[in-house]
Amino acid sequence: MANIRDKLTDSKIKSAKPKDKAYKLSDGAGMYLQVTPAGHKYWRLKYRFGGKEKTLAMGVYPDVKLKAARIKRKDARELLDAGKDPGLAKKEQKRQEIMAANSTFEGVAREWHGMQKHRWTDRHANKVMSSLSNNIFPALGSRPIADITPPELLDVLRVIEHRGALVVARETLQRCSAVFRYAIASCRAERNPAADLQGALKPPKETHYASLSAEDLPEFLEKLEHYDGHVMTKLAMRLLMLTFVRTGEIRGAKWEEIDIENKLWRIPAERMKMYVEHLVPLSDQAIACLEELRVITGYYEMIFPGRANVKKPMSENTILYALYRMGYHGKATGHGFRSTASTILHEMQFPSDAIERQLAHGERNKVKAAYNKALYLDKRTEIMQAWADYLDSVKTDPAKMVPINRQLAKSA
Repeated sequence: MANIRDKLTDSKIKSAKPKDKAYKLSDGAGMYLQVTPAGHKYWRLKYRFGGKEKTLAMGVYPDVKLKAARIKRKDARELLDAGKDPGLAKKEQKRQEIMAANSTFEGVAREWHGMQKHRWTDRHANKVMSSLSNNIFPALGSRPIADITPPELLDVLRVIEHRGALVVARETLQRCSAVFRYAIASCRAERNPAADLQGALKPPKETHYASLSAEDLPEFLEKLEHYDGHVMTKLAMRLLMLTFVRTGEIRGAKWEEIDIENKLWRIPAERMKMYVEHLVPLSDQAIACLEELRVITGYYEMIFPGRANVKKPMSENTILYALYRMGYHGKATGHGFRSTASTILHEMQFPSDAIERQLAHGERNKVKAAYNKALYLDKRTEIMQAWADYLDSVKTDPAKMVPINRQLAKSA
């Protein structure tokens, strides 16, 4: 290239004045200086790769002097000789520089969180970030993510463990593991130290929600019938028993989700624990309950609106407080109705798979879960009507509180 290096000089570049239109000053071998009407001067390299003409930006004069521009041209030509596109090589270098500048644990964690939060409810997204901000960032947030070791991470998790928050420690470990996997995928780490900590934390004690037995139902239904609190709370407990969904799902129920004609409640994925749409067949009794509710809240979006703000659901403590007033403090919870229904329906010898599907239990494969959302729907419809009829029979005749197969077993 010796014969072309004299095409431009520093003095010629300095003296180049702007014109009405942008123009080029060539230095040879595809490199030129583009002078804009505003007086800006940009280094460019025109080249061909893969049969296409391309242009590579190489900086702005005077930040990039003539000598430096020629070095960049030489480097680009060497890449072309090696069969590589200098434009793509520049983009990759820039990507790696950005990654390197944002390679702390906190930086990667926030980036991962931003990529994931569209899949979550706002409440869950805030919970995830809060657990990392409060428990991990103070100790490890500024550390390069590739340098964090298993013992280092374990020390931080032990602090959570020592304050008795065993569930939080386990959930935080799971979130850290997801962050490390993202770091590996984005070329900012080579291994996942959280994976080495499986089994290193104390398992949380298994807890069960307080629930009613079959023998408790007659008295409870009698008390519910005569509950003297707000009628909307009474109907919420009634519908919760008839559908045995989670309390959060009943609280957030909207009228648009209810299909009265087809006797079906479609709970959208974003309100479900596993983020998959759930179908709840509605018994005749559930429909009657909803019709009674429509008179009270049918002109709102929410079936169970809050008292202070009708655009928000009723308080999460409403049902628990009502149970307390009825004398079931520590003896029953809204969530416990699910256990009661599951136990009795299994004793009625309904298919376990259908019961578990109606409880929306445990399908971790979201593609499979979405495909199976209507699985056993006919049988589930039968189950929901049988359950509602059973509750009615228990209310009118307490002797029927024991499922039929248990009655037969006692008489045998």
